[in-house]
Amino acid sequence: MTDLTDKAVLGKIAHRVMLSRGFLPDFSAEALAELGRISGAAASDGDASVVDMKDSLWCSLDNDDSRDLDQLTAFGMGDLGNVKILVAIADVDAIVKRRTALDMHAERNTTSVYTVPKVFPMLPERLSTDITSLNLDCDRLAVVIEITVAEDGSVSGSRLYRAMVRNKARLSYDEVARWLEGSGPMPEGLSSFAGMEEGVRAQDSVAQKMRSLRHSRGALVIDTIEAKPVFEGETLTNLVPDGQNRAKQIIEEFMIAANGITARYLASRKCASIRRMVRVPKRWDRIVALASEKGTVLPPVPDPVSLENFLALSRKNDPLRFPDLSLSVIKLLGPGEYAVRLPGEEGEGHFGLAVRDYAHSTAPNRRYPDLITQRLLKAALQNVQSPYSAEELASLAAHCTKAEDDAKKVERQVVKSAAAILLASHIGERYDAIVTGASEKGTWVRILNPPLEGRLESGFEGLDVGDALRVQLVSTDVERGYIDFQKVV
Repeated sequence: MTDLTDKAVLGKIAHRVMLSRGFLPDFSAEALAELGRISGAAASDGDASVVDMKDSLWCSLDNDDSRDLDQLTAFGMGDLGNVKILVAIADVDAIVKRRTALDMHAERNTTSVYTVPKVFPMLPERLSTDITSLNLDCDRLAVVIEITVAEDGSVSGSRLYRAMVRNKARLSYDEVARWLEGSGPMPEGLSSFAGMEEGVRAQDSVAQKMRSLRHSRGALVIDTIEAKPVFEGETLTNLVPDGQNRAKQIIEEFMIAANGITARYLASRKCASIRRMVRVPKRWDRIVALASEKGTVLPPVPDPVSLENFLALSRKNDPLRFPDLSLSVIKLLGPGEYAVRLPGEEGEGHFGLAVRDYAHSTAPNRRYPDLITQRLLKAALQNVQSPYSAEELASLAAHCTKAEDDAKKVERQVVKSAAAILLASHIGERYDAIVTGASEKGTWVRILNPPLEGRLESGFEGLDVGDALRVQLVSTDVERGYIDFQKVV
C-alpha cells in the first residue's frame, strides 16, 4: 500500500474498520434502487397544517465543509418583553419512510460516521446533502420548534408545528465567530436580506443569556479539543485542534432547548420516547481528587453546580490546560446513552447539561435516534397512533447506544492511523501528556500537539485519569492505528 496516497490508505483503513465494527460502509442495491425512485424534495401537498414560513429570515450555521444541513434558525419578537427563537428541523421522515431499504440501512448504522478521509453517511448523499438537507435558497419541509425566551434566558413557552421553510443565508461557525468577536468582517450572507445581520446578533445575545442560566444551574463548561485533518490534495499534512467558539454556542444553546421542548411535548401527549442521558458519574471520587489537586473542595456526593463552579474557575485561571481537564472530567462522567421514557415515568436526565428532559431530535439526516423522535413527534402533532411500541423503542435505544459508541471507536481508530502517518518520523520525541484512561485493559494518554491519544506501554503503574506526565513516542502502526508511548522522567 506504500504507493497509495495518504487519503487512499486511510480510506481503505476506514472501510475495513467500519466492517469490523459491524457497520455497512456501502448502500445495498435495494436502497440505491429506492433512492433512484425519489424524484425530489417533499412538498406540502396542500396540507393545511403546514405553515408557509418561507419568508422568515432563516439561516444555517454549521462547519465550513458541512453539507448535511439539519437545522435552520431565525429570530422573532414575542410579547411582554420575551423573544422568540425559531428552530427548523429537516423533515427527513417525509422522504425516508419506516421499514424501507433506506430506513433499514439508517437503522443498522444509526449514525453518519465521520472519519479522516471520508464521511460514511447514514443516508445517501443525494438525500442528506440535497433532497432532505435545508440547503440555501431551497424550499423544504421542516418541523419547527418555536422557543419563547424570557429576559433572564429561561424558556417561558414553546410551540411545535410543521412548516415550509427556505434557507436565506448559509453561514459558517468560524466566519460568524470572528465577526461576533470583532476580529473579522461581516459574513457575506448577512447582507443578503434586510434584518439578517440584526437577527443573527440577536440570536447570539439570546444564546449567551441561555448559556449563562444553564451554567448557573450546573451545566458544565467543557472545552475539549478534537483533531481536524488538513489535506493538501491527497496528502495529509496536519491534524489541528478544532475547539469551541461563540458561533457554535448559538447552535448548542438552541439545540439543547429544542431537544428539551421535544421531550416535554412528547411526555405531555403521553407518548413513550427515547431520551439521551448521561447518568450521575460513578467515578465522582476521582473528580473530587482532581479538584483537590487544584485547591478546590467538592462535596462527597455528585453535585453539578459545584463541579461547574470548579470548571469555570479552572478555565479562567489556566485556559491553556483547560481542555486537558475537560477531557478528564468527560472520561470520568462516563458515556451517554439512549433509554426509553414511558408516559408518566421519572428517570435520570443529562448530568453534563443539567437538564432532566432531553431527546435527540435536531439532526435526523445523520442520527437515527433523531429520525425516530421526529416520527414520534409528527404522530403526536397529527394525533395518530405512535409508529413504535415501547418494546421497539427499548430495543432501538440499546442498539443506538452501542452503535454510537462503536462509531466513535471507528473515528478514533482512523484518527490514530492518520496520526501514525504524521508521527512516523518523530519516534523518540517527547511530549507533555495527560492520562485519559486507566483500567485492566491498558492506560491511555493524550498529547496536545497534534491532539491525539495513544497507549502507554510502560511506566503506567499508579497512574489514573487526569494525571499529567511526560512521555516518549516509541512506535506507530498505520494499519492498526497504534501509537505507543512510554513514560519518561
